[in-house]
Formats: sequence, structure tokens, C-alpha cells
Amino acid sequence: MSRGLNKVMIIGNLGKEPELRYTPSGRPVTTFSVAVSRSWKSSNGEHRSETEWFKIVAWGKLAEICKEYLHKGQQVYIEGRLQTRQWEDKEGQQRTTVELVANEMTMLGERREKSQSEDNSAEDVSPVTDEDEFPF
Repeated sequence: MSRGLNKVMIIGNLGKEPELRYTPSGRPVTTFSVAVSRSWKSSNGEHRSETEWFKIVAWGKLAEICKEYLHKGQQVYIEGRLQTRQWEDKEGQQRTTVELVANEMTMLGERREKSQSEDNSAEDVSPVTDEDEFPF
């Protein structure tokens, strides 16, 4: 039997404050969105850009850490797997969403006053956004 791979890594900015909830069994779950932008030059030399939004779900201790330390606009690295979830809404319509289930998070960019002394592991990392730099 062959093994599969479902691994996603993104660097982007939080679109809103993380929301922490608890399942009926008491397990913490935090959700938030991350915007990932890229830019490139078109064939006629025009600068273009686009932003992709990712819905992030973190569970357990990572959920609590995300709620405590992440804030709207902050740059973050998220690693995890993609998951498709289906449900029925209040009107009886079938809905589907794709989420990135996080298993790792690293805060990037500017540190806030509150977390500056609490987290010395944050690094200032800028994502590569110009695809013309890559030969493939």
C-alpha cells in the first residue's frame, strides 16, 4: 500500500482576531483566517498581485497559544494539512469548506509589546513574493 502526503506551509497575515471555542468534551479549538499574497510580472511587464485566503483550525494546546498570542494583521507561518469538511446549514443546504488544520505555528515580523518578553523565538522572516526569481 502506498503512502500519501497532505502537507501545507503558508506565510501570511491574520485577517481577524482568532476565535477560541471548546467542544462539548472540553477540547479547545481556535479558528482564524490568513491572507497570503503573491506578486509577479505578466508577459507584458505589468506588475500583478493576488491574495488567497486560508481558513485555519488549531486544536488543543496550539489552539490556546494561537488565541493568546496572535492578532489581526500579524504575520505568521502555519504548517499543517488540508481538510475538506461538509455540513448542512440552517436552510438545509449542503455546504463544503476547505480548512488548513494547523500542527505548527510560528509568529513572524514585528513583535508586540505584550509578547516581546514572553516569546523570544519569533523571527523576522519575509516571504519570497516574486516568482520571477525561480528558474522553474
